[in-house]
Order: sequence, then structure tokens, then C-alpha cells
Amino acid sequence: MIAPPSAASALLATLTDRTPEGVWSAPGRVNLIGEHTDYNEGFVLPFAIGHRTVAALAVRDDDVIRVASTFADEPVEVALSQLDAAIDAGGLGWAAYPLGVAWALRAASTAGVARGVDIAISSDVPVGAGLSSSAAIESSVASALNEVWGAGLDRVALARVGRIAENDAVGAPTGIMDQMASMLGRPDAATFLDCRTLEADSVDLGFEAAGLEILVVDTRVEHAHSSGGYRERRASCDAGAAALGVTWLRDVSVVDLDRAVGLLDDETFRRVRHIVTENQRVLDTVATLRADGPTAIGELLTASHASMRDDFEISVPELDLAIDTALEAGALGARMTGGGFGGAAIALLPKEKVADAAAAVERAFAAAGFTAPHTFTVAASEGARRDA
Repeated sequence: MIAPPSAASALLATLTDRTPEGVWSAPGRVNLIGEHTDYNEGFVLPFAIGHRTVAALAVRDDDVIRVASTFADEPVEVALSQLDAAIDAGGLGWAAYPLGVAWALRAASTAGVARGVDIAISSDVPVGAGLSSSAAIESSVASALNEVWGAGLDRVALARVGRIAENDAVGAPTGIMDQMASMLGRPDAATFLDCRTLEADSVDLGFEAAGLEILVVDTRVEHAHSSGGYRERRASCDAGAAALGVTWLRDVSVVDLDRAVGLLDDETFRRVRHIVTENQRVLDTVATLRADGPTAIGELLTASHASMRDDFEISVPELDLAIDTALEAGALGARMTGGGFGGAAIALLPKEKVADAAAAVERAFAAAGFTAPHTFTVAASEGARRDA
């Protein structure tokens, strides 16, 4: 069930008796295709989902920013004058996300005045499932502070703020895809993003008209972007780009791979091959959606997973089982989504096959002795907004 604004508002009422300035929310996202391409200045195709994070905010009469959430025991507060030192010191836990946004937003804006605030946060975006619960926090808080502090930043600038918070305050070396999807989403459409120029184009998905749904299988295997595997993959990409004489793998094409195989060790080559072919798959998916509609993109989704499993090596047995089972149950295509090493798989299915596919995945997990997955459907939804 989608977390109602009242959950954040009720929590805010335990912090202050001041009248709230408002309630803002932002969605998690599913990445339809384009994994690990964002920090290589490549292409991605995510869409915002209906699961959202809600931020209720009230202004204080001092310079303290206090953040609380329904998923943490105690509020965390920092004086705005000490925010730089607090970010540098680290150790803020979950509060690094909203406090990092406040820190990055102040640095990004030359307008407005930062005032002390209380912010209460609730969310129904699954944590650790690869659906970008972190970007949902960042985008909801950035939207709230942008308005209350009069910063005047547009949505792309707010996405940059969220990425800076995640990279520098949290310490996760992610790209900007998640924040852009959370800020720019619209119903029944994906965001085709060029991560070099940040040019974004809305691409109609047409799932509803085609009788299709996206089934999400949360494997319950939690991942963390700040963990070593993610960093190692990014380092491999940087090393591969340097060996090929480019700054970013965005500038390597599929036809360059024949040359790359002779210049790179096997592991680095496979990492590079995933990024290069994944960029091409994103472009092909956009073209296919526009020319032939959503029923024609299944093979591209499945090929993306094979590349992540074999070349980038970021899948886990639970993800592979979910995808294989969904395909056997009639999915047109399926792939893991998110940073990998756990999280969720997605499957594109005719509506009439969704329930049977979900049941088949649950049976397969039980037979394998895996923790029972959480299965649910998602639809492309609206991006960050003011709710009240």
C-alpha cells in the first residue's frame, strides 16, 4: 500500500506544534534498461513508480535542521552552521541522505535563505530492492527545501543535488539516473536520459494499451551501493576507458570491441563489453518502443540480464531464478534492475499471466530454499511533487 502523507505528517506532529509548511513526495524507480551506464556517461531508460517517499516540513525559529523518519528510532539534528563539519565527519547513518541534500542544496543555490526546519519522512519504497529508495528520499527532501528556502532550482538541478548528496555525503559512487527518474517521471512513460548532457526525453511505454504489466520480484537479498562490488565495477570501467584512450566508456562503440579485446585483460574486457552493449540496448529499446511498441522489447530486456550476469557479474542466484522462472511462465522479457548483488528483478508480462508467474516464482524460491520473495506490479507514475 502506498504510504499516505498522514504518516509523515503524524510524525512531524510529534516533533513540533508549528503549522507544517507542506508535504512533498517523490517516487522510487524501476530501470527498464541501462544498468551501470549512467556513471559512464551513457544512456538509461528508467521510469518512476507509484511507491513514494513523503517529506513533511515545518520551519523552526532557530538554525537547526532536524530529520526524523518512520524507519528510524530517533531524530537526528544538526545546526546549519555545523552542517559542513557534520557531513565531513560522517557517521550520520540514514540521516546522511536528507542532511546531505540540505548541505548540497545550500551550496548549489545563490538565492533564498536557509532556515532551520523539522522534516519528517515516511516511505513505502522497498529498501535494498534496487528501486532507489535513496533517490526518493533525496528528491522529496530536495523538493521541500527548494521551495521553503526559496532556492529556485529546476528539476534537473535538484537531481544534481541528490546525486551530490549520495556521492559525497553518503559515499555511494552512483550516477544521476535515479534522481532524474524520481524528479522527471510521468505516467505511462519512461525517461530516456543522456547521462552526459542530462538531456531527457519522455518515451511512451504503452503497457496499458498493450495489455502488459511489469512484475517486480524483490528477492529480499539486500544490496548497498556503497559496498565493495559496486566500487570495483566502477573502477574496472575507469580502467577500461583509460586503456582504450577515452575518458568515458560512452565513447566506445560496439565496433570498437574487437580492438578492445586485444588491449584489456579478460575481466576488464567483459566489464567494458557490458557497458558498451548495454548502451546500444538502451538505444535499441527506445527505437523499438517508438516503432513497434512494448511487445517487441522483450528480447532486449533478457539480453541485458545475460550481460549483467555473465559480463558484469552483478547478479545472484535468486535473481537468475526469478528471471528464468518468469520467462518460463510467459514473460516477454525479464532482467534484474538496479545496481545488482541482490535487489529486484522485473518481468514484462501479459496481464493475464502475472498472477501465475508470481506464483511460479514463489514456488521456485521455496523449492530452492531461498527466502520468500515479495512480488508486486508497478506502473510508470508521476515524479516529485507537492502533495499538500
